[in-house]
Amino acid sequence: MSRPRKLTDRQVDAALRRLNGWSYDAGRLHKAFKFRDFGEAFGFMVQVALAADRLNHHPEWCNSYNRVTIDLTTHEAGGITARDIELARRIEQILARPTPAPA
Repeated sequence: MSRPRKLTDRQVDAALRRLNGWSYDAGRLHKAFKFRDFGEAFGFMVQVALAADRLNHHPEWCNSYNRVTIDLTTHEAGGITARDIELARRIEQILARPTPAPA
């Protein structure tokens, strides 16, 4: 497998325009999320974990009750790569799915 290539600032800026609410901070794509409660936040994290595992590209993240903070970077490339953009895109798709009503 070839080593991922770091994107240029221009490429990162273009990608950010297509990603809702993501920012570029200290070499990472960053976004904070707030949910109704811990269960909803954790359910979101499970879905992201499955998507990340399929991409073999895993986020740096933190959860505190109903808040989840995600940072994406490709360490081996020293910055943002297409992998980070793709994972952010898939995270946005997860957010767009309807949340099931409690039973």
